[in-house]
Amino acid sequence: MAIKNSSFPLEPLTSVTPLDGRYRVRTEKLAQYVSEFALIKTRFEIEAKYLIALSDIGIIRKLSQKEKTNLYLLPEKITIKIAQKVKQLEEETRHDVKAMERVFRQLVHLTSLVDITEMIHIGLTSEDVNNLSYRLMLLRATRTVCIPELEKILKEIIEKADRFKHIPMLARTHGQPAVPTTLGKEYVVFAYRLFKELQLLNQQNLSGKLNGAVGNFNALSFTYPHVDWISFSQQFISSLELKPNLATTQINTYEDIIAFLQTLQRINGILIDFNQDMWRYISDEWIVQEVKKGEVGSSTMPHKVNPIDFENSEGNLGLSNALIEHFTRKLPISRLQRDLTDSTTIRNIGTILSYSYIGYTSIATGILRTRPNIEKIDKDLQKDWAILAEAAQTQLRKIGISDPYSLVAKITRGEKIEKSKWQSFVNSLPLKDKEKEKLLNLFPQTYVGLAEKITKKIIDEMQSKNKIIEITKKL
Repeated sequence: MAIKNSSFPLEPLTSVTPLDGRYRVRTEKLAQYVSEFALIKTRFEIEAKYLIALSDIGIIRKLSQKEKTNLYLLPEKITIKIAQKVKQLEEETRHDVKAMERVFRQLVHLTSLVDITEMIHIGLTSEDVNNLSYRLMLLRATRTVCIPELEKILKEIIEKADRFKHIPMLARTHGQPAVPTTLGKEYVVFAYRLFKELQLLNQQNLSGKLNGAVGNFNALSFTYPHVDWISFSQQFISSLELKPNLATTQINTYEDIIAFLQTLQRINGILIDFNQDMWRYISDEWIVQEVKKGEVGSSTMPHKVNPIDFENSEGNLGLSNALIEHFTRKLPISRLQRDLTDSTTIRNIGTILSYSYIGYTSIATGILRTRPNIEKIDKDLQKDWAILAEAAQTQLRKIGISDPYSLVAKITRGEKIEKSKWQSFVNSLPLKDKEKEKLLNLFPQTYVGLAEKITKKIIDEMQSKNKIIEITKKL
């Protein structure tokens, strides 16, 4: 039976999307940056700063310091009630920016700024306001909410890489036993991949445009021909810490946002890979999870402790990446000087970040409750000594034995070899006693190459670069 709207209010339990329903507690941090309310506030911010900039070049009267301060603080004074007024007007205008402009006019009507009411939004197209607003929202949400969570994950993976760099374990290629590695080395690979992309994400800039209806300053240059509008626009955009883009139609081209989101997509891909590896290690009992009192792993199987955090993360990161893929296909295309398909698409920036952020928080939770099962790792490492065959055939190559690969493959390929059989095989090889002794003293636990040294070197490199980044930020 259908429920009447009046008795079905919007709240987490009635939300049609889990982002504002099931996961509202997690996405709440992002709401203040990428919600509809945040968009309205950011539009007010752009319009207010635009008025100040117009005053600075003499297009409107000189504003007092108090008036400038009030305009700078305006976004923080926009309440839910004011934003609702904007939405009510939008139902009438069917234009969100125009509705915001009208409310802005109402807000200044009873202030000392009443005389400049008609200058609000002068010479602008709505996309001048929107392109700047969305980019500020994307940067602020990513840097304030998402990146700190990613840095928390990175720190934890590095810590585990350092702590477990000496623990030997079996590596698999194509799902089959390969040669030994160390647990820490496998952690540090993910840490370094994540570290490099995070550096890129922190360094990426976004662009901005403020040049009128189709990008030519038509109205402003006609009405105020004495003003250098190109220079004005560049200075205004730079003041928002965005990079000015002069070559636009009505919209600011989206390659910068696409590049930004594709970095996020690569980060998500790395973490999906990490989730899947952790899932497999947990399945193999090489990594075990902390059992928490009261948790249920199955409605019928009481013994289960599921890797739900890694599964949840994988699913949500996949949803985020799917949206990013659509963005990369849609946003570069706008018919002639503009159509509205980009507008309805770009509104989902918050959706992309929310799915990503849920994925990040899930990993951060999951990784903290894991520890290596060293006994099981060691037991599985010693199941098959054929993993030392690489060492034997390489040693035979060194002394010039003909086709040593085939010689070793005859006894090891597709076979599981216990320690005693391995030792018998080594003794049968055409090697001098000293060379045989070297192979006989080789164990799965010691055949890890330079894994520990590599791990330490990469950790030192990341820590060194991070110190440089922190110093640069302070400067």
